[in-house]
Amino acid sequence: MNTGSDEPGEVAVMTDETETGEGRADDGLGSRAPEFVKQRRALHLSWQVGVFVLGLAVVVAGVIMLPLPGPGWVVIFGGMAIWATEFVWAQLVLRWTKRKVTEAAQKALDPKVRRRNITLTVIGLVIIGVLAGIYLWKFGFVAPWSIKDQ
Repeated sequence: MNTGSDEPGEVAVMTDETETGEGRADDGLGSRAPEFVKQRRALHLSWQVGVFVLGLAVVVAGVIMLPLPGPGWVVIFGGMAIWATEFVWAQLVLRWTKRKVTEAAQKALDPKVRRRNITLTVIGLVIIGVLAGIYLWKFGFVAPWSIKDQ
């Protein structure tokens, strides 16, 4: 372990940062398994495999729901949350995702962006209405079950 010292035999000692009031940069990262599971290496490894398999099943179900009816993205993020209970990489991905979603929500609430979105929506609806009106004027309204063979 590199302690930043040239003294042989010196070891790094972790200080309790709750007393000094300083927060760690990686607060909340790491395994959230119960302590009795963490104390036994084989049990902790089995716990991690179980969490990974469960999270993988949920993520795969979410991916299947993307083209099919169902809340695909919600289920995928649920699987990521399951992984985040045990794996640091999943915790970091979830933090990044939450940050990006928050930024997008704040950007969407910006008055300029809202006005632009409303304007584009109204223009799109007007175009669709005009096209539907032209179609109905040219061909009229005929229900599909009333079409006669030609």
